Amino acid sequence: MHLRNALRAATALSLISVGAAQAETITIATVNNGDMIRMQGYTDDFTAKTGHEVEWVTLEENVLRQRVTTDITTKGGQFDIMTIGMYETPIWGANGWLVPLDDLSEDYNADDILPAMAGGLSHDGTLYAAPFYGESSMIMYRTDLMEAAGMEMPQAPTWDFIRDAAAAMTDRDNEINGICLRGKAGWGEGGAFITAMSNSFGARWFDEDWNAQFDTEAWANTVNFYKDMMDQYGPQGYATNGFNENLSLFQQGKCGMWIDATVAASFVTNPNDSTVADSVGFALAPDTGLGKRSNWLWAWALAIPAGTQKEAAAKEFIEWATSTDYIDLVAENEGWANVPPGARTSLYENPNYQEVPFAQMTLDSILSADPNNPTVDPVPYVGVQFAAIPEFAGIATEVSQEFSAAYAGQQTVEEALEKAQAITNEAMEAAGYR
Repeated sequence: MHLRNALRAATALSLISVGAAQAETITIATVNNGDMIRMQGYTDDFTAKTGHEVEWVTLEENVLRQRVTTDITTKGGQFDIMTIGMYETPIWGANGWLVPLDDLSEDYNADDILPAMAGGLSHDGTLYAAPFYGESSMIMYRTDLMEAAGMEMPQAPTWDFIRDAAAAMTDRDNEINGICLRGKAGWGEGGAFITAMSNSFGARWFDEDWNAQFDTEAWANTVNFYKDMMDQYGPQGYATNGFNENLSLFQQGKCGMWIDATVAASFVTNPNDSTVADSVGFALAPDTGLGKRSNWLWAWALAIPAGTQKEAAAKEFIEWATSTDYIDLVAENEGWANVPPGARTSLYENPNYQEVPFAQMTLDSILSADPNNPTVDPVPYVGVQFAAIPEFAGIATEVSQEFSAAYAGQQTVEEALEKAQAITNEAMEAAGYR
């Protein structure tokens, strides 16, 4: 632990009131993303301030979703805090599966949470999860390779420009792929990417009567464009690459462009981890001129499952981890570029943070995503890269598996879309939507 942290922690410890909650050991399930790993490194600060110990269960994204969903639906009670997102929170809150976060302390200042994040993590106006960080998606690209290709990235490019740039930047002899994108199966992995991309091509999951729409020209255009571009200019094995795999490729200098979570910006520009840190630019996610960009909206957030025996300690942890004090703690030790982004309005009003090169593009991307109107044509669901209905995770996981099989050449795009149409309609009929 940093000496500065230790001093701060010791001071805080001396200020703990006699009436503080009894010291507990809380178990937290979280995702193996960089910001969450970083938070674990500061756990001593929380323990010093509160007396509570923390046990971490850190899981890959698809596994995390499976584990926490199983635990909450079976009332397994394995976790006192779960890392979940905008898809699960309103549904689980409505079911009474989460503890409402409507009594957080005045010092915490819940009103400072960005409205887009608070809205996506609430049900009927009640907050059920606090955002550790919020994100949209955007383009991260190599400015040196773009310049060498004789091209200039627009602030708001089209997919055609991205394909042309990918072609110009691909250099197989030097292991440089023009573009790296998620293809990995999983509704929140490759499924999230292709759904957000499809919005910009005029596609949608369902029409207004809950009929699947995978038999449309818009979906065929989306998946064919993606696969053709990735086959020619993407990395080998892209069908199994998710966020972490593409992050690693980009940091190693093997991607000309990467379209993914805005939160990745701090990692690709960190010279300790990224070989290309000094030559990264940012732009809005692409569109096709139909009025919708292909960026998503998400928050990794902390929620308390109803039935935990350690609710008070869990709330103390959530206040600690998602507070402005935590942001200051990371900034003090690791610089403003490495604080958790996208969660609090005050961060974007902070002059120190405004100097971070990707801060404004992150905010612009978050604000341009509209979960209430995510598609070109009307839809009966809310959500940008997902449809906020309980059945979606299961359906979209299967659909994403069919898409990944098509990316890998195990079936045609046409076959994958036919299967997606059948899978989705059958599940919606069984669930009583049709």
